[in-house]
Amino acid sequence: MKIAIIGYGKMGKTIEKLAVQKGHEIVLKIDDSNLKDLIVENLKKADVAIEFTNPESAFKNINLCFDANLPVISGTTGWLDKFDGIKQRCEKENQAFFYASNYSLGVNIFFKLNQYLAKMMNKFENFDVSVDETHHIHKLDAPSGTAITIAEGIINEMDRKNAWVKEKVESPEQIAVKSFREGEIPGIHTVTYSSDVENIVITHESKNREGLAQGALMAAEFIVGKSGIFGMDDLLML
Repeated sequence: MKIAIIGYGKMGKTIEKLAVQKGHEIVLKIDDSNLKDLIVENLKKADVAIEFTNPESAFKNINLCFDANLPVISGTTGWLDKFDGIKQRCEKENQAFFYASNYSLGVNIFFKLNQYLAKMMNKFENFDVSVDETHHIHKLDAPSGTAITIAEGIINEMDRKNAWVKEKVESPEQIAVKSFREGEIPGIHTVTYSSDVENIVITHESKNREGLAQGALMAAEFIVGKSGIFGMDDLLML
C-alpha cells in the first residue's frame, strides 16, 4: 500500500516507522517545510492519505485529497464544525473518509466501558460525573477530541446530563471537562463518579504514540477500495 502522510511530526514519523515495518511504502511526507508539495498530482501517487495536522488546516487537507480521489484517514481534532462538508462530498462523489478522535484500541474499548458505566450510573443520582484529560504541551485543542467523545458518551446514557462544558459547570445538567497540559504526556483520560461518601474512577493512559499509529494504519488498510464515512466501530466491530 502506498501512503501519503500529511503531518510529518512525531505522530507522522511513528506512522512511517510502523508502516515500513509492515511492508507499506511512504510516497509523500508533508510538514511545514514542504507545503508546496501538497498538490493533487503528488497525492494521486498514493493509495491512501493519513492526516494528522491541526484544526486550521485539516478541512482543506481532506478536501484536497478528495480532489485527487484519495481515501483519507484523519486523526485531527477540533475542526468538526465543518464535518458536514466532508460528509456531503463523500455522498455526492463516492469518496472515502475515516475519522476517529482517537485511534488507540485501548481508548475505543474505554469508550464502550464508559458508555456501559454511564448507563449503569443513570439511576444513581447521588453520584455526579466529571471528565479530566492530560496531554503534552504541544497539543493545540482543549478539551481533547477524546475527552469530548467520552463526555458525549455519558450524555447519551444519562438522563440527568445534557451538555459538557470546559472546566466549571453552571448547572447540574452539565458535565465538567477539565484539561491539563504537561510535558510530553501522550494522553491520560479519566472519568470520575463522585458522591458524598465514595468515588468510582476509570482511567485510560497512553504509554506512547504507537497505539495511535497502529490504529491509523489498520484504518488505512481497511478503507482502501471502499466509499463512505467510517469510524472505529466499523473497523473494530466492538
